[in-house]
Amino acid sequence: MAFRKEHPMNELVKLNFGRHKRLTSLLGLSLDGSRLDGLVLRRTNGGLTLQQTFSVSLSLDPLTNAPELVGREIRNHLDAAGVGERNCVVGLPLKWALVTHIEIPDLPEADVASFLQIEAERGFPCDSGTLNIGSSRCQVSPGKTQALLAGIPNNHLAILEQALRAAKLKPVSFSLGITALQPPGTSAGPGVLALGIGESQLALQVIAGGGVASLRALEGALELEGSRRVLHADLVAREVRITLGQLAPELRQAVRAIRVFGPRDLAQQLTDELDLRLDSLGLKAEPVTRYSPGEFGVAMPADAPVSQACSLAAQKLAGKPAVFEFLPPRLTPWQQMSSRYASGRLRTVLTATGAAAVLVGGLFFYQQCQLWSVEAQWARIAPTVTQLEIINKQINQYRPWDDETVRGLTLLRCLTQAFPEDGSVTAKSVEIRDLKTVTCTGTARSYPALLQTIQRLRAEPQIRDANLGPTRGQSPALQFSFVFAWKGGVASAN
Repeated sequence: MAFRKEHPMNELVKLNFGRHKRLTSLLGLSLDGSRLDGLVLRRTNGGLTLQQTFSVSLSLDPLTNAPELVGREIRNHLDAAGVGERNCVVGLPLKWALVTHIEIPDLPEADVASFLQIEAERGFPCDSGTLNIGSSRCQVSPGKTQALLAGIPNNHLAILEQALRAAKLKPVSFSLGITALQPPGTSAGPGVLALGIGESQLALQVIAGGGVASLRALEGALELEGSRRVLHADLVAREVRITLGQLAPELRQAVRAIRVFGPRDLAQQLTDELDLRLDSLGLKAEPVTRYSPGEFGVAMPADAPVSQACSLAAQKLAGKPAVFEFLPPRLTPWQQMSSRYASGRLRTVLTATGAAAVLVGGLFFYQQCQLWSVEAQWARIAPTVTQLEIINKQINQYRPWDDETVRGLTLLRCLTQAFPEDGSVTAKSVEIRDLKTVTCTGTARSYPALLQTIQRLRAEPQIRDANLGPTRGQSPALQFSFVFAWKGGVASAN
């Protein structure tokens, strides 16, 4: 089980992996169901500028399909949108998260992390060792603190990271988009209930006491009717009442506003419906259509859409930590081994092993240099090879048209010459298969005339096995069919 840093004041375990170069541009991605929204923000002159935006529907589920295939599909969408940025921050689907609440007793700060680990074992319905867990603390009242733990399955994170790397992307943060749209404030600040309208569900978050007091995914609140999304305001209002009723009284009384994020028409519709249904609770709903000046400590672009992807990217570029960080830490194999084996005889063994590995690595590096040399030679001749392949393909494509024997016309000429000129035997249909087998049907005025036609066919040197099939009817409307094989002569029809 891994607890991750989630707030400047609330930290369970501090891991120092070295200072990274500050990012100047970032790709923000938000995954919700099959919908992938993204944009690229660049930091310039103390502000942010919007580079590209896109919104696509993925045909492959990132959790059930091969990461290589999912990554290839994502890469294709990025190329189509003209996105070349590799560093990305990803908003995870809220339905992936498992959530539990824990009351923190009066403990020294150094003991809180251990306490939360023990309580996580009890609070989650699965082995907490399979989860990457982050926390957020709320100051309920003086001397009383509550923690919300959110856990994402490690398997989900590993699969998503593989897919992103297959898409040639470098994830720098995994977080929950709703927490970036409405980040926590100070413990003395007003409480806010935030609703994020997604593709097939609503994200609900309550901010109070300086942290996240509640976090839920509302299933069934949003349905698709054809291509139109329909909101069930009654269900949302009921879930809002239930959520507020589960909060501590001090936190519930602090919540006075509802902020709705999402598409403008749906956000306005939900706002109007909630104002009617929650008026008795003293809650005022408002749709959020633009960012406030300096919301993340930097100037936001005027045309920036209010979205999870934009908020996550802006938050990261502004140097503000995510409320919940789920990106697995990257430890090199040497760091993992050195942390397990610190001293003694094993250190000597590992040192010798490392020296041998360096030697073997040097040999492989020499081999790689040889491969690079061969690849450089191939790069020089590749254009010529490609041109020759194109020419060869064209030759193969048009070769059937460059046939001076005109076999089909020669066949039809021989067949036509076999029929009498007085019209006593006429053909209705001629079927030629592979320029080898010919089937002809027609009518004849008399049986002798038909037999003479068959005899003339058999006299042709290029025709063999001319056989008369069954006949029907009587003169002068005798119906016939015959089959013969064409030897494919080379005589020109000209």
